Amino acid sequence: MAELICENLVLGYENTILIEDLNFEVNKGDYLCIVGENGSGKSTLMRTLLHLQPPVKGRIAFGEGLSATQIGYLPQQTIVQRDFPASVWEIVLSGCQSRLGHRPFYSKEEKQLAEQNMKRLGISDLRKRCYRSLSGGQQQRVLLARALCATEKLLLLDEPVSGLDPKVTAEMYRLIAGLHKEGITVIMISHDIQAALQYATHILHIGQQVFFGKTNEYLDSPVGRQYLNMEGGRQN
Repeated sequence: MAELICENLVLGYENTILIEDLNFEVNKGDYLCIVGENGSGKSTLMRTLLHLQPPVKGRIAFGEGLSATQIGYLPQQTIVQRDFPASVWEIVLSGCQSRLGHRPFYSKEEKQLAEQNMKRLGISDLRKRCYRSLSGGQQQRVLLARALCATEKLLLLDEPVSGLDPKVTAEMYRLIAGLHKEGITVIMISHDIQAALQYATHILHIGQQVFFGKTNEYLDSPVGRQYLNMEGGRQN
């Protein structure tokens, strides 16, 4: 059953329309990569899925008991955010904010969840460290642990390996693939078409042409072949 359904979406900002009549759905256990040219509307789509901005037209619906507040989100970081003066523990625990309701303090269960997710991502030994003192790869693990505190169902990842060196990039992709194998649905924006082809079950390509379907279908589609040739990523 679909966890996320998008019907006839029109997306944009101010007086600019970026995407029209976009239709796709994401089922439980899918790994969807969103690809396309710069400026095609990938980040606008992500913000719309998170209800951070409304669609111009169309409908976004959630299934499988999922709501917009039960989505884990790992955003692209700005330079200012990388310099955030908080401890690893504080940042990871803040992922439980949507669970608080009207309570002013985190519960024992929420603190245990934060501990579990730090252990899950191998950052328990960093709990007292200041976030801004960490390497780029460590910071991304912290933010991923924070996202996992918000959900065990659906992760939205916006360029999660941006700025990371090749070794750390490969480690991050393996971590995400492991979470997917555990049953978490993944939606990821990526400029890395090779990683998208390796890990994704489905591809959403947006731009002048739109494609949505399984990864092997994308490889055989006109839009997929054109984009892969343009990016130097055509597979034989």
